[in-house]
Amino acid sequence: MLSEPRSGRLAAWGNALLAGLISPDDAVLAIVGEDAVHRVEGLPGETGPVGLTLALGRLRALGVTGLRVALPAPGHPLGLSGPPEFNARALDAEEAVICHGVALGLVPEVYEAGPDGDVHVEVVWHCLAVREAPPADVPSLGEAERELAEALRDATEVLSRLDVAGSGPVAEAAVEAYRARAERGREVLAPGYPPRAVRVLELAQRVGLLISVAYENGHGGAVSASEMAARAEALRPVERTGRRAQVAAYNAFVEERERGVR
Repeated sequence: MLSEPRSGRLAAWGNALLAGLISPDDAVLAIVGEDAVHRVEGLPGETGPVGLTLALGRLRALGVTGLRVALPAPGHPLGLSGPPEFNARALDAEEAVICHGVALGLVPEVYEAGPDGDVHVEVVWHCLAVREAPPADVPSLGEAERELAEALRDATEVLSRLDVAGSGPVAEAAVEAYRARAERGREVLAPGYPPRAVRVLELAQRVGLLISVAYENGHGGAVSASEMAARAEALRPVERTGRRAQVAAYNAFVEERERGVR
């Protein structure tokens, strides 16, 4: 959860582009990030993969007015609405983008290419039909903010007692990496998102940091089977809450548009 999901970048910067707030070049640059290239396959009207610029323009021409994020996990189809074939593919990828206005969804498939020492990442977004229905288990921004605060407090207390989220070189490196990324540009979300969505996503990223540090530190002080089970039990709900909050933040652009705020 510490790294930003590709579906989040596509939805956030795609929404800003669809709203006319940024240029296609700026949107594609932000979406691709450190990857080498992104392509879209299965787009209506196209016989093969196309670049992101053409794909986003085609989606707008088809009637897409916004993009939502899904971050499903086993037993938790967060943000999905079906059909089962699409849900299964999104679950394998652990993320997807759902189009608003047209019953289409996009699921990323990530490839690594190149020789040792010069490996680059290529992403193919598979465009598939989705069911037009409310997304599963997505909270409002207000609900997500309250849930995050409670989950962070409870998990910190339990993990501190078990001595699994404390100090050490791994924890220190993770904290420094988070701080460096947080200070770089401060563009947590694309232009046009409400300030509350930015706050919720920042808090969700802090929750992701806590989870990452706890897992990367191994068992820490949790030496018995019961203590390890207690740690897993503490992490499970906070990880779920963090994913719910991320989806709420990324989807806030479309949610506000639906309510007539923008």
